[in-house]
Amino acid sequence: MTCRIDLHNHSCLSPCASLEMSPSRLVREAYKKNINILALTDHNAVDNLPAFKICCERAGICPVFGLEVTGREEAHLLCLFGELKTAMKFGYEIYENLSSVINDPEKMGDQIIVDEDENILGELEKFLAGGAVDYAMEELIPMVHERGGLFIPAHIDRPAFSISSQLGFLPANSYDAVEVMHSPCSLNSFGYPEITGSDAHYPENVGQRSFTIDLPHANFDSFKAFLHKSN
Repeated sequence: MTCRIDLHNHSCLSPCASLEMSPSRLVREAYKKNINILALTDHNAVDNLPAFKICCERAGICPVFGLEVTGREEAHLLCLFGELKTAMKFGYEIYENLSSVINDPEKMGDQIIVDEDENILGELEKFLAGGAVDYAMEELIPMVHERGGLFIPAHIDRPAFSISSQLGFLPANSYDAVEVMHSPCSLNSFGYPEITGSDAHYPENVGQRSFTIDLPHANFDSFKAFLHKSN
């Protein structure tokens, strides 16, 4: 079957995202765009994933549970999992390791945790988008793979917070794919599978850079097998 996939999206937990971007709103917008496989990837935190799971189940969309980690190199790195429990444990470890800059909502944005019906449950104290974890990319890759996840450097052709902007090049490593803003990519991606992602922070962004591939089933394992076959 032909699957439409979008693996880079933020919710109202990310301080740089719209407060309208509840997991429920994200999923509703994805449903309108006929997206079959959808990831939520907030900055360095996973607290809206439980609501996201319920919303996806209601809509008949396959959820991918993730987060956009800022590694020691200050590059953005997508870490994606097929199981909620696995993503939550990994995400809590990332948040605990995140630099302890306290968020000021008035200056830096709200970091809101909500349930599947958009009820506010709380907010996170550490500033999610302004610091990095004390894990280098070399350490994060096996941490993700040992948990059965996918490791995908984000927007490698972007001039900020990408591997290429921080290091000046794309070092060879065990990436499952690389995310590009423009396909074909202007950089040498060295044969890694290239995907696009919307990096949606507002409802109107959802699905803008989704992609389609043929998979036997619209689920995480089928997509993972596709990448490994392509890599």
